[in-house]
Amino acid sequence: MSAPALDAAASTDDLEFMEGSEAIARAMIAAGCRFFAGYPMTPFTEVLEGMAKHLPEVGGTCINAESELEAVGMAWGAAATGMPAATGSTGQGLSLMQESLAEITYARLPLVVLNMARAQGDYFQATRGGGHGDYRHIVLAPKDVTEAVELVQEAFYLASLWRNPVLVMGDYYIAHTWQSVSVKPIDFGPEPDRSWALDGSTGGTGRAKLISPLADTKREDDVGYDLAEFYGRRGTELDHMVNQVEPRAESGFLEDARLVVVAYGTVAQYVREAVAALRAEGERVGFIRPITLYPFPTDVIRAAAADAECFAVYENNRGQMVEDVRLAVLERAEVRFIGGLSVDSSGFGIAPDLDVAAVRARIKSTLEEIS
Repeated sequence: MSAPALDAAASTDDLEFMEGSEAIARAMIAAGCRFFAGYPMTPFTEVLEGMAKHLPEVGGTCINAESELEAVGMAWGAAATGMPAATGSTGQGLSLMQESLAEITYARLPLVVLNMARAQGDYFQATRGGGHGDYRHIVLAPKDVTEAVELVQEAFYLASLWRNPVLVMGDYYIAHTWQSVSVKPIDFGPEPDRSWALDGSTGGTGRAKLISPLADTKREDDVGYDLAEFYGRRGTELDHMVNQVEPRAESGFLEDARLVVVAYGTVAQYVREAVAALRAEGERVGFIRPITLYPFPTDVIRAAAADAECFAVYENNRGQMVEDVRLAVLERAEVRFIGGLSVDSSGFGIAPDLDVAAVRARIKSTLEEIS
């Protein structure tokens, strides 16, 4: 489901120059978020600070929790009441949340989760998860602040529509880049049903609602939960969600490309610039940028594999998304990894090797090798 285009004149009038963290915080509030909990961890800290500053202004609650465990528990409780809620961290902090995120998914609670990642080492965590059981989250990966503002707002709509957590993958660059953006609310359509929420109205009536990772129907005291039935139904609901959520990708120069470079997030902007420069020199190279990391845009990559000789995957890690590209290509073409982990001494996310000229050189070298 694509975000609707904003009116050009209105968006120009509403543009404000702000840092990415501030823009993300204000976009969440524009999307209706009224509860946010987190524990400081750069580059997530700056989003937490933005929520602490602005959320009380609209009657919302922002809590600087004692740890990531408390943060996700608080967000879980708020989400169960039907209140639009969110939490987040870096990948390290999200590691502590994995059990709760799995059980929140089984309980069918809408929750938006931010990963303001350090480099791109959290792809497996985001798309596979580290919790238990058969669960998945919708995963959105913006390339810059402008797209982050749009996708964060869409994340709240998708979470509510499917009653499932949606994870937004940011990074240090998006958190700290300044751009002119509009943080006005985006209309994604009618508000999804929230009649499932625990609002206290049915307590003591004999028809009280139940939200649990074990069941959603009450049982008699001497009868246990039928987990086989419950897990089977959850699987069916998950399949329906995945089949209905449109996988998205940006692509360019694919019509006669011998080599297709695949990258996501901030890194993809460097790849796109390098590919454009090589195209100007007459090289037959194209690019694909997955926007939804889950569901993964398999069909876009598979279609490109009908003509391309080779795919080159650039990630700021030791190779994670490259596995999904290989699965999509299914040996129709060669798949090479041309990325690598690059961080500064703090490990916060600045990549010394992330440079258009350096990326271009790796792509050029790959072109020469497959000639």
